Amino acid sequence: MTDVRAQASALRQSGEGTASTMGGYGMLLVLLVLLVSLAAGIAALTQIDRIADAIVVSWLIAAILVFLFVLAGFYLLQPNQAVVITLFGDYKGTDRTTGLRWTWPWMIKKKLSVRANNIISERIKVNDLRGNPIEMAAQVVWRVTDTAQALFDVDDYKAFVNVQIEAAVRTIGSRYPYDDFEHQEVTLRGNHDQVGAELRAELIERLAVAGITVDECGFTHLAYAQEIAGAMLRRQQAQAVVAARTTLVEGAVGMVEMALAQLSAKNVVELDDERRAAMVSNLMVVLCGERDTQPIVNAGSLYQ
Repeated sequence: MTDVRAQASALRQSGEGTASTMGGYGMLLVLLVLLVSLAAGIAALTQIDRIADAIVVSWLIAAILVFLFVLAGFYLLQPNQAVVITLFGDYKGTDRTTGLRWTWPWMIKKKLSVRANNIISERIKVNDLRGNPIEMAAQVVWRVTDTAQALFDVDDYKAFVNVQIEAAVRTIGSRYPYDDFEHQEVTLRGNHDQVGAELRAELIERLAVAGITVDECGFTHLAYAQEIAGAMLRRQQAQAVVAARTTLVEGAVGMVEMALAQLSAKNVVELDDERRAAMVSNLMVVLCGERDTQPIVNAGSLYQ
């Protein structure tokens, strides 16, 4: 991957420059003057002799040609739009000035949007760091920063973005495990901010050759693939049950220790080893049981 990017950087020759254009309002005034002149010339045809008539017709033809020449040079730019201008295949610059603009009619003008674009990728299946198949999809906000690179360094910059998003998602997805039940590793599910930042950095590096940057990105879908989703769900449930039981037993042991210590400290009852073991057993059953306990009154002794 590094060699490919190095080769792409070496082949990169284009870079955005400023085009030599002008505002269109001055040329619009010229266009209006030509219209008035044409109207006056047509009206004068009926009032002059034949010799003068030929001169006026020649002048009208020239005025019409100039009118069409000026008209062909107009173009309009809205905010966050740009026009890439070329002449016989040679890049002449980019115009980002909004409003009515004018340049020579023989210049080829290619309009390009530099607004932010939002795209949600298709769900793709990726093997995470441990080889588990997972499904991933990403949301990316991108925009063109260098119009010359976007048009001349890649064939279709929009298709290029889609392909590189899928490649970046696969790269990041295979770099980390989906989940870590011991919470000791960086995971796709548990470290959204860190993984999202790495995905953005990966995309910026990949899209730099096309003059595109990434403003924001993140995962919109992240789950185990269907073939292992059921097994992983049971594993998560088992881990949750074990964690809950561990907490419950730790709490029960602490309560039993506290009860025995207070009984001994207050001389409520003298317990030998057998009675202490029986009390501990009963307390653990009561504290760790999932159902409510039913009290039993012992009318005899502990040994009957």
